[in-house]
Amino acid sequence: MAEEFLTPRQVEGEYGFRTQTLAQWRWMGLGPDYIKLSPGRGGRIKYKRTAIEAWLQECTVTPGRAA
Repeated sequence: MAEEFLTPRQVEGEYGFRTQTLAQWRWMGLGPDYIKLSPGRGGRIKYKRTAIEAWLQECTVTPGRAA
């Protein structure tokens, strides 16, 4: 199966993270890994679905364990 790439808008639609939040996370060095397809502030951004899923798994807290 081929890797699926999502735009920030698609990530917002499927996962509920606002595009502005994703941009802020990128600026702060937080959030899921992303790919920048062109240089500069206006560069195109894509997220691998597998990277988003892995990041969500890392953020998952099991009740009763230290967070």
